[in-house]
Order: sequence, then C-alpha cells, then structure tokens
Amino acid sequence: MARFDLSDREWALIKPLLPNKPRGVGRVDDRRVLNGIFYVLRTGSPWRDLPERYGPYTTVYNRFNRWAKAGVWVQIFEVLAARSPQSMALIDSSIVRAHQHAAGGKKGARITPLAVLVED
Repeated sequence: MARFDLSDREWALIKPLLPNKPRGVGRVDDRRVLNGIFYVLRTGSPWRDLPERYGPYTTVYNRFNRWAKAGVWVQIFEVLAARSPQSMALIDSSIVRAHQHAAGGKKGARITPLAVLVED
C-alpha cells in the first residue's frame, strides 16, 4: 500500500457509490484504479507517468473521465461531505490560487480616475 492509497474504511464508504456494469472482459480492480486516480491528482504528474502498480494508465484515465461524465465524483463528494459536515468549515480563501500575474500589479490603488471630466 502506497502512502496516499485508500484505507479499508475509506474504501468501504466509496465502493457502493461506484458504477459496476459487468462486461465480457475482466475488469481492473476499482480500488486500484481509484488509488491511481488519486495519485495523479495529488502529484500532478501526467497520466502516462502513473506507476505500474495502479494498472494501465489508459484504464485509469478512461475510468476517471467516464465517472466524471456519469456524476460519480459529485455523488462521492456529497456522501463524504454529509458524513463529515464539520469538514466543510475548513475551506477558506487560502486554498484559492491567484493568477500568476496577480502579484505583478503596481503597489497601491489609483484613487483618481485616468480621465478627468472638465465642464464647459
């Protein structure tokens, strides 16, 4: 088990929320795929650089997209948020990233307008 992989308790909460449509080909383990998705989201690495222990990167990427289109991520978030409503109080502006050019503005605000109206 890697550092950020799902614990048994976390997996027990999420497993029933995942779609399970059996097809002819054997399916890659959902828990392993989910751990791969979380790995990419946490590290910011490209899908192609996904470690082999999570399975084929194409499978992980395709399942991430399929679940997003099916609304699975929203459903998981809502269930987890309902189980821990106090965690929502931890969201604040310190996690909102500023645009890269936001720090380059001139110091101080301009109080006077750029164009001054003159009466005739």
